[in-house]
Amino acid sequence: MNKVILLGRLTKDPDIRYSQANNFKVANFTLAVNRKFVKEGEERQADFINIVAFSKLAEFVEKYLKQGLQISLCGRLQTRTYDDNNGQRRYITEVISEEIYFADSLKKQQADESVLFSSTPVNSTNKQNANSNEESTMLPDEFYASDDLPF
Repeated sequence: MNKVILLGRLTKDPDIRYSQANNFKVANFTLAVNRKFVKEGEERQADFINIVAFSKLAEFVEKYLKQGLQISLCGRLQTRTYDDNNGQRRYITEVISEEIYFADSLKKQQADESVLFSSTPVNSTNKQNANSNEESTMLPDEFYASDDLPF
């Protein structure tokens, strides 16, 4: 079985391109995944893992993912080889993503966006009114009033 499950943050905005053979969308990005343990007196270490998404999932990545966003994903590990310009054989190990989920809370994303795009805080109601021409999937503020889990 070849199954990878990761939780981490994008190190930069995804790189979007089209495949040469089939002309479908390909998204490449790197995920910084913190290691579980920290040695005493040292900073937390992270692994930087190359991720690839194809077709519809690449479209999702292009539309919704950006640097710093925390996501979780499921996929499979793949190793491939190629010969560089000097004739040296190079190996690349990457995760081919099959599922991607948002791991940041919606409240945190809204707060980050208000800091990035506005000098005054923006709540979800104002955002809905500002984007009235676009389809909105925002839930009312009351839905996010408590961070307590029901179980």
